[in-house]
Formats: sequence, C-alpha cells, structure tokens
Amino acid sequence: MKLLIVEDEALLRHHLYTRLGEQGHLVDAVASAEEALYRAEQYHHDLAVIDLGLPGISGLDLIRQLRGQGKQFPILILTARGNWQDKVEGLAGGADDYVVKPFQFEELEARLNALLRRSSGFTQATIEAGPLQLDLNRKQASMQGANLHLTAYEYRILEYLMLHQQQVVPKERLIEQLYPDDEERDANVIEVLVGRLRRKLEGETGFKPIDTVRGQGYLFTERCR
Repeated sequence: MKLLIVEDEALLRHHLYTRLGEQGHLVDAVASAEEALYRAEQYHHDLAVIDLGLPGISGLDLIRQLRGQGKQFPILILTARGNWQDKVEGLAGGADDYVVKPFQFEELEARLNALLRRSSGFTQATIEAGPLQLDLNRKQASMQGANLHLTAYEYRILEYLMLHQQQVVPKERLIEQLYPDDEERDANVIEVLVGRLRRKLEGETGFKPIDTVRGQGYLFTERCR
C-alpha cells in the first residue's frame, strides 16, 4: 500500500519511513502540510499518517483541506497531546484514528493495518477468494492450504487487487504500488508480473481471478470475504 507520512520531526519521520517500508509499504514522507497537499494532489495514496503539531498549516487544518478536496483515504493522526479534547477535534475534523506520542511501532502498525482492512470492507486479517487465502499480517498467500511462493512485487499486486475486488485498477496505480520513483516505472513490467502471478494462481486448480480490462487495467473478479 502507498502511505503518506506527514511528520516534521526528522528522526521520527525517517524511522516511520524505514519501518513501514520494511513492512512492504511504499512511503511518501514529508515534513509539512504544504508538501503533503502537493503529494496528495499528484499521487494516489491508500492511507495517511499526520502529525497534528506541524509548523505553518497545522495537521488539523491539513486534514480538513484533504477532506474538502474529496480525499477519502483513511487518516491516522499522531499527537503529543493526550487530552481528550484534541483527540475529539482531530476525529471530528476527518481523521479515522489516532496514536499518542510516544508510541510503540507495533501499535501503530496494527492500527494502520486495521484501517486499511476496514477501508476495503474487511474486518479480519485473513481474506479468502475461492481456494485462495491471503494473510495480510504475515504477507503470505496460500492456495488450498499450501503456501504460494510469490515475490514481493507479485504479493503487492495480489494484495492490492484483492483489497480492491470488483474494481478496475489502472496499471498506473499498480506501478505506484511497486516503485517509489517516477523514473523507475515501466508499464511493461506490470504486464510481466501479472502474467507470472496468474500462472502461479492457476497452478493445478485452474483458478483465474484476474481479468484484463482493455485500455483500463486489471480486475479481481472473485468475491473476497
């Protein structure tokens, strides 16, 4: 998933960028609301983590602007303010959850994963589609109980398509899920990766859940639960 991190404290921003990247996410990490607004306008994000105590435009005002622009991705706020009024104000302004500093990374990760699941309509960490199971916590796919040996890129594509079931996902969106920098992106690579993923899913079961929608992108057609 592609995350937007807005945190002015350089060390914490770097820590979040590194740790969330190690969990398989692509991360845009910026220090100000102005940078965040630019990134949100230019790129698609699946979730944002926003510090309330930003310089200049506050985190709360940033959330209000993002919601005013129609951005619907989940937002988790970081705050050093422990009183309930600040939490309520943040949630009322459009945030979906909060974590109070200092925090354990494991708690932040669990809350982010829960927000991502809920935004896709899932409540459990394991989702199923026919003979396929996807464990979102372990980042592991299995077919009829046997682990599938997917590369990191193949897994990211499968996870994104399953979490966006019954939606046509443009190639450009999948490219953004794989490559942080524009110069690394190549639409031909997506075709190769999707082809390999299809062959691994089909295996001996004949399972073919990924359709190509000509000129638009890819569609995961099997109902997930």
